[in-house]
Amino acid sequence: MMKLSSSLATLVIMVILNSCISKEKADLILFNGKIYTTDSAFSIKEALAVSNGNFIATGTNEEILSAYSSEIIVDAGGKVILPGLIDGHCHFFGYAQNRYQGVNLRGTSSFEEIVDKLKDFHSLYPEKWITGTGWDQNDWNDKAFPDNLILNTLFPDIPVILTRIDGHAVLANACALQLARIDSKTVIPGGKVLLKDGKPTGMLLDNAADSMKKLIPAPDQQSRALALQSAQEDCFRYGLTSVVDAGLDYSEIKLIDSLQNSGHLKIRINAMLSPTDKNIREFLGKGSFRKERLTVNSLKLYADGALGSRGALLLEPYADDPGNYGVMVADESYYRELLSMAYNSGFQVNTHCIGDSANRMILNLYREVLNGPNDRRWRIEHAQVVNPGDFRLFGDYRIIPSVQATHCTSDMYWAGERLGPDRIKYAYAYKKLLDENGWIINGTDFPIEEVNPMLTFFASTGRMDKSGYPENGFQTENALSREETLRSMTIWAAKGSFEDDIKGSIEPGKVADFVILDRDIMEVPFPEIPKTVVLKTYLNGELVFEN
Repeated sequence: MMKLSSSLATLVIMVILNSCISKEKADLILFNGKIYTTDSAFSIKEALAVSNGNFIATGTNEEILSAYSSEIIVDAGGKVILPGLIDGHCHFFGYAQNRYQGVNLRGTSSFEEIVDKLKDFHSLYPEKWITGTGWDQNDWNDKAFPDNLILNTLFPDIPVILTRIDGHAVLANACALQLARIDSKTVIPGGKVLLKDGKPTGMLLDNAADSMKKLIPAPDQQSRALALQSAQEDCFRYGLTSVVDAGLDYSEIKLIDSLQNSGHLKIRINAMLSPTDKNIREFLGKGSFRKERLTVNSLKLYADGALGSRGALLLEPYADDPGNYGVMVADESYYRELLSMAYNSGFQVNTHCIGDSANRMILNLYREVLNGPNDRRWRIEHAQVVNPGDFRLFGDYRIIPSVQATHCTSDMYWAGERLGPDRIKYAYAYKKLLDENGWIINGTDFPIEEVNPMLTFFASTGRMDKSGYPENGFQTENALSREETLRSMTIWAAKGSFEDDIKGSIEPGKVADFVILDRDIMEVPFPEIPKTVVLKTYLNGELVFEN
């Protein structure tokens, strides 16, 4: 802790000496901080008090120390305090499973490096399936998709399934293809089986990739539980107190619920439902499911694939792959049925849309169902490439863009090659999207990107990668201000899940989720932002992480 200034020390002494004055009892008092409340006025306070897991007051040091007493008094040492950060779109459950299963392929620089990693894994676990996640051919010198020929030679009897970093493509060896009954004649609606010389290369896109991933043996419940607790620790380390998990099944939601009931999982989770029959039967027909730290009130749909694997659905062909328009995951009748069902059940709909064609299709389908201005807060997840004529639909029908700013700085090296010089101008257009409704949701999409929300803050404001490239930022006309970005990660992210009345800002009556940082991200030079360290994370007034 920092040493108290003489004036502040005098104040504390006066308050202690005046302790005979009746004060309200609090569970926690924090003072000597710079508290960005993210309230409607974006007020900055010095101190706060917490009772029964909620904020009960904010104000100056003198106001709080004079009015409240507590056995726990925290001197913030002049450090910055923010509301607990909210990841508005991630894959918390998937991150937990991926991190503790198979081979980590993130950051590999070539397919040869991947093969070496697989050999090492196989030597340790010769009887296991070989799975891995995180590879990205755009990081290699040879940016073409790999094939499975060497995998077939090295592992003829062991299934190998390697998931691309975006989750929308996998490379499978011949053994895995045989188990999945996929051959050169297989047709999977909403997916692609890539062929070369009339034979499967092992590359599968979107629904075809999903059909393969479903074959991977699931870990037991105890392993899943331990993985979720470890993932929670990672989130707390980076100041995340709430996450919105973009697509979960019934069994996964029930496991989270049981772990929260037992106290093993404390992080707040808003779970989007995958559109399975069981999810629809168990949740949509019964209305929103709300507990203190678990909410289920939305349906997650997919309209297309990813730009990195050329599965994003475009109005015009890919600039670097003429004739390829991407992948349409399902036909319009599929979406109409689910949208109507969700609307009648009072559920929110959140649809993955990357390409301009996917965005246009879903925006227009939303328009049909919503039928004018509303407060349903239906969302477009990613809203990555939008035709200039379609931006207005967000505002006209109160459709909310949910973006992940680090996608911009991860994709900027090659996105122009995919889209060409005209379309790229309307990609990652966060400021233009924000202007439609006056608010926007931000997240990381981890594990596709890193968990650290400071990288989201940096990408949103500076439009640079961690190394500071490009020096002047990428398409900075669509950068968000620091205040807009902080709101997108706190109060607006809460609003995006209908929870802005209980969290997202430091105000009396809301849950006492907050973080203490080692520097002021609202004022430090841009290059300092990615270096920011979370010193403490509080959830419900409980210290859940201390650096």
